[in-house]
Amino acid sequence: MENRTISADFAVSPQITPEDVAKARELGFRAIICNRPDGEGADQPSFGEIEAAAQAAGMQARHVPVTGGMVSDTDVTAFAEALQALPGPVLAYCRTGTRSATLWSLAKAGSRPLPEILGATKAAGYDMEGVARRIANGGKTPTDKADASFDIVIVGAGAAGIAVAASLLSRGPGLEIAIIDPADVHYYQPGWTMVGAGVFEPQETARTMASLIPKGVHWIKSAVAAFEPKSNAVILDGCRVVGYKRLVVAPGLKLDWGKVEGLVDTLGRNGVTSNYRYDLAPYTWELVKGLKSGRAIFTQPPMPIKCAGAPQKAMYLSGDAWFRNGALKNIDIQFMNAGGVLFGVKEYVP
Repeated sequence: MENRTISADFAVSPQITPEDVAKARELGFRAIICNRPDGEGADQPSFGEIEAAAQAAGMQARHVPVTGGMVSDTDVTAFAEALQALPGPVLAYCRTGTRSATLWSLAKAGSRPLPEILGATKAAGYDMEGVARRIANGGKTPTDKADASFDIVIVGAGAAGIAVAASLLSRGPGLEIAIIDPADVHYYQPGWTMVGAGVFEPQETARTMASLIPKGVHWIKSAVAAFEPKSNAVILDGCRVVGYKRLVVAPGLKLDWGKVEGLVDTLGRNGVTSNYRYDLAPYTWELVKGLKSGRAIFTQPPMPIKCAGAPQKAMYLSGDAWFRNGALKNIDIQFMNAGGVLFGVKEYVP
């Protein structure tokens, strides 16, 4: 039996046998849902066999058969009702587990955020992007009509997204362009390196988003919940659908500070800082100004990172500050690079 955990009280599996039921019980499952119609496969045990084995093991079993590739709204309702009625944890199965994972995703659409559903099923080995629009629609089959359509849709209003919008509009004034971004404030993140060097003040790197959207470009203040490339559409939070002829995806990277053990607990204190965050860059400058002797360690993580040059710029600018105030001779500067080279693109190597 190959059970794959999706949540604390639910897992899915490809086709199981009556012998697997006892194993499921040993693993702590208290109920089984079969999502495969009887007779779908020549070597498939009937639901009756699985149900008998479940009863012998002291488990409950429910049959919610679904034809492959044809999950209806009625099927989703029946599955949700079964989940509600059965004691957990529940193990659901079909031929491969995909139908069961799909039913769970649609049944949970009204109670869990779309990214959480997509992440949980993906971690279990099931890609639910194909039904993302339906999940965003509360698990119900959505209409195919877009709420708005544009020649070009740009996801992300950072420096890249805004620059692309301005460039395209200058070359094609008649283009209908939309930028999708939920943020009220635009941060010029390359400037944070200069904040950490005492060159810029933090507030110089922040502007209201509305003041930077190019004139003539539509700003859709929302987050993207999912992409639907087959329909040339993106799905926004709240299930609004935006169609496009061309799509530019520039949302930037989300930093996962938790990937470095202990970092979250000490970041912004104890002499540990980063120029990758608006509120931490000023602390970098405090540390640089305050260091008169000792060791300064600069680190560069493996790719992908927001800017491969930023860790080096922080070191060079700090070294210059210490040179100018006369402290450089008393400071041991060390650079720890997780990559094999300083510059990953050979054309940039000095």
